Amino acid sequence: MIIGIDGNEANVLNRVGVGQFAYNVIFQLEKNDKNNSHIIYLKEAPKDDFPKEREGWSYKVFGPSNLWTQISLPIKLFTQKEKLSVFYSPSHYAPRFSPVPGVISIMDLWHHHHPEQFAKKDLYQLTNWEKYSVKKAEHIITISEFSKKDIMDIYHVPSAKITVAYPGFVQFKVQSEKFKVEETKKKYGIVGDYFLYIGTLQPKKNIEGLIKAFNILNTKYKIQNTKLIIAGKKGWHYEKIFELVKQLQFEDKVVFTGFVSEEDKPYLLAGAIAFVFPSFYEGFGIPVLEAMSLKVPVITSGEGSLPEVGGEAAIYCNPYEVDSIAGAMEKIINLKEKGRNEIISKGLEQINKFSWEKCAKKVLEALEKTKDVKENY
Repeated sequence: MIIGIDGNEANVLNRVGVGQFAYNVIFQLEKNDKNNSHIIYLKEAPKDDFPKEREGWSYKVFGPSNLWTQISLPIKLFTQKEKLSVFYSPSHYAPRFSPVPGVISIMDLWHHHHPEQFAKKDLYQLTNWEKYSVKKAEHIITISEFSKKDIMDIYHVPSAKITVAYPGFVQFKVQSEKFKVEETKKKYGIVGDYFLYIGTLQPKKNIEGLIKAFNILNTKYKIQNTKLIIAGKKGWHYEKIFELVKQLQFEDKVVFTGFVSEEDKPYLLAGAIAFVFPSFYEGFGIPVLEAMSLKVPVITSGEGSLPEVGGEAAIYCNPYEVDSIAGAMEKIINLKEKGRNEIISKGLEQINKFSWEKCAKKVLEALEKTKDVKENY
């Protein structure tokens, strides 16, 4: 096969969510798939950490970048000399017109459940471009059974047309752990023990609920010698998060680090009492696996895909009840060494179920299902 791939989601500096997924799938395909040829389509030159060109692996960089998937990419696909077997879009934005069968990826459909949390312009593009992409796609790849059911319910897509490819995660390599943990804490102004959240600051992450739960931990449970560290870039509708911290007078107890680099992340995680991820909705939850790999207990939501990710290795809470989140945090603090070690041991077993190599293999299987599709082309 000659496989075409839209590489733009992966071609960014700070990769989160779909960018992380796209980059790691591309990286693994180049590493492990030597039977097929791949052409990666980009608006800009590939970043330095992209695989180097070789026979069977090449890049096409072109513009104009404005409305690239709507105009520039379709023109390129129709006029180029190479005849693709399939075109893969690691996001839910496929080329508007294409002479070859297409496969897309959908991470989650949160915007269908809470459209009020999105700007009207963004929501219009998101839903309309997604709708035509789903309609045209020969196959859809998603990242959990939960997201698969959501796609089936909302778009009435048959089960056979959707492949679940669980994301992997990059096992952090830590050196001089205790020293580096203290060094990282100092860098971000952290003193003492702390709970940690990592992720974009946006409504579905339930950060306000986490802060309210932390308040209960301080007042009801009288646990006042810990901090709450919230690490991640500002997304949308984040203003209320900062207002709540001021309202509770928690400026000295809640630390916002902003975006944390991949170099600092493992040490910030390794130093935490627990990683807390109480989202209302997730298509997946890579930070849960990252925390478990570093022997850090995980508190997470029982909603969305998170029970698929955490298995029996996480402590679950109801994200809609702050008392439930606070109770899980109190439970972690009061765990005896034996109980903590049991949770850590289960976490180390759970992470073995997920890898980017397994994910890319599932993606490739889905692409191969489309290679002989001829109708409508």
